[in-house]
Amino acid sequence: MKVFVTGANGFLGQHLVKSLLEKNFQVIATGKDVSRLLFNDKNYAYFSLDITNEKAVENMLSDEKPDIVIHTAAMTRVDDCEQNQNECFKINVLGTSFVVRSAEKYARHFIHISTDFVFDGEKGNYKEDDPLGYVNWYGFTKIEAEQLVKSSVIPWSIARTCLVYGNALYGTRSNIISWTKSKLEKKEKIKVVDDQVRTPTYVGDLAQGITAILEKKATGIFHISGREILTPYIMSMRTADFFSLDKNLIERVNASNFSEPAKRPPKTGFVIDKAVKELGFDPISFDEGLKLMF
Repeated sequence: MKVFVTGANGFLGQHLVKSLLEKNFQVIATGKDVSRLLFNDKNYAYFSLDITNEKAVENMLSDEKPDIVIHTAAMTRVDDCEQNQNECFKINVLGTSFVVRSAEKYARHFIHISTDFVFDGEKGNYKEDDPLGYVNWYGFTKIEAEQLVKSSVIPWSIARTCLVYGNALYGTRSNIISWTKSKLEKKEKIKVVDDQVRTPTYVGDLAQGITAILEKKATGIFHISGREILTPYIMSMRTADFFSLDKNLIERVNASNFSEPAKRPPKTGFVIDKAVKELGFDPISFDEGLKLMF
């Protein structure tokens, strides 16, 4: 089975390609730039692709005719999205429209990766069928992208996820865990918010959850995240415990202490019962994720 992956150079994309190759799928990996991936596998090929170029997307899918398209490519840095709204819309909405339209012609299943930021964060602990709402431009564009997918004529799936952490396979990626570890090792004080609630997701679990959607030919919306309801402050404290670092250097603050271009939803986090029941999804604990990272 041939699987076409957009955004393969990205954090999730790298792990997803690895997961698919381990399952012996033929993978056509694409990204905007030259490949950062170093997979030496007969089932792997990489091509540069700008998803905002409609003709290029059409030509690539016409040539490859994959069975499955997994669309991970997106502009995800929330503050950058807020400050560059046209570029964000071009990538997250128009780019998605180009990929899904071509997938309708040449593929049999479309899997789209979305986010907890499609919710306004007033309720928290969201199920797949909870009403959508956004508090920033990134969330708006991801809702628009979801609507495009839902209105398509190809069998589709949407995998929403929440606060993904882990190590990049190639290159580096900063996250709250590596940032906390680095700062505390240097004996630097840090301020971490305790009024934003999430269910952190280990990147390997997310890749496996998406792979399970593909294998089971599951359609509809799935929430793919960890089980534990944590705040960034709690994550930093548990990181300090794991490395036996000085927790006194961590100051608990509220989001109001920071001035950021984009507002964050205060309480998200997912109910993952559907993914557990229908996909056999079984995420690791946050502490297990720390062990795998280091």
